[in-house]
Amino acid sequence: MQNEHLVHIDLGQRAYDILVAPDAIDRLGEKLKEMFPSARFGIITDTNVEKEQLPRLKRTLDEAGLEYAITAVPAGESSKSIDMLNRVVEDMLAARLERNDIIIAFGGGVVGDLAGFAASIIRRGMEFVQVPTSLLAQVDSSVGGKTGINSPHGKNLIGAFHQPKFVAADLTALTTLNERQFRAGYAEMAKYGLIDDAEFFFWLEENYREIFEGGPARAKAIAHACRAKARFVTEDEKELGARALLNLGHTFGHALEAATGYSDRLLHGEGVSIGMVLAHKFSAKLGIAPGQDATRVQNHLEAAGLPTNISQIPGDRPSVEELMQHIAQDKKVSRGALTFILTKGIGTAFIEKNVDANEVFAFLKEQEN
Repeated sequence: MQNEHLVHIDLGQRAYDILVAPDAIDRLGEKLKEMFPSARFGIITDTNVEKEQLPRLKRTLDEAGLEYAITAVPAGESSKSIDMLNRVVEDMLAARLERNDIIIAFGGGVVGDLAGFAASIIRRGMEFVQVPTSLLAQVDSSVGGKTGINSPHGKNLIGAFHQPKFVAADLTALTTLNERQFRAGYAEMAKYGLIDDAEFFFWLEENYREIFEGGPARAKAIAHACRAKARFVTEDEKELGARALLNLGHTFGHALEAATGYSDRLLHGEGVSIGMVLAHKFSAKLGIAPGQDATRVQNHLEAAGLPTNISQIPGDRPSVEELMQHIAQDKKVSRGALTFILTKGIGTAFIEKNVDANEVFAFLKEQEN
């Protein structure tokens, strides 16, 4: 089928497949029955997905004769918290799920991160399946085993690497997203072209409208992004080296998210969009990337309807001092030295350690003008 793709994540005993298809959810019941013939299931979702898409998941599980319990958390980044993790864990224990039962993460990136982390710690570790319902989750957060929650000190500072057993990326699920959510996911898709695949970025420039409209380019782009993510995860599962390149734009973006209180003022993908533009502009300021590439990146993300400047964030503008405090808490910081993903141009990102904090501060001050 033109709109169906199967992507394999080769991690030895932890290997798994990603099914990208319009009916991936509808086929899930039989797939889970085949994979886990004696298991019960704990579904973790959010209130939006519960209303719009949970009946479809329940139908396929019921048809396969599978038993399940459900817990729904409030939609939004604020659910990636210690309090919500505790609630989810207690709900799954109250449902008497055992260690050989399976957690289903049914939702976007927030639900996937939260449910995956809960699975990693309930009864010292349960297996889980990702059923991502947002574009951002399908192309990025559902793949690779990064799970976790946020802290007031920063984003994703509490978590674990815990690989799923299967990922079902249902294209039809994306039709319930509002335009802003879809655009936010597109930023993560564009990221793969900016890291080390300039041809993909150029293809996106030509085809992004069809991706937004739901044509065959959408399935092709999602599968391409998953294969790109798979390549990094296979090479560097625990992010000790090259996988850190996937954080292009995230150091700036995470600081902006933290400064805006992980609220709807700035979605994760919107922060990444601004962050990727800032990373290209900072690289150009350092003299290691052509300024026209930074302009090209900014122009494309703007054409896709994404914010590209800190001034576009609603509400009070975070101060440079506040952003620097959050940057200092970034997971890539080592012994206080700043590490950034910089670029020599479109498709040539690299890891730069020991970045001078004073240069970052001066650069961000310039962005205030």
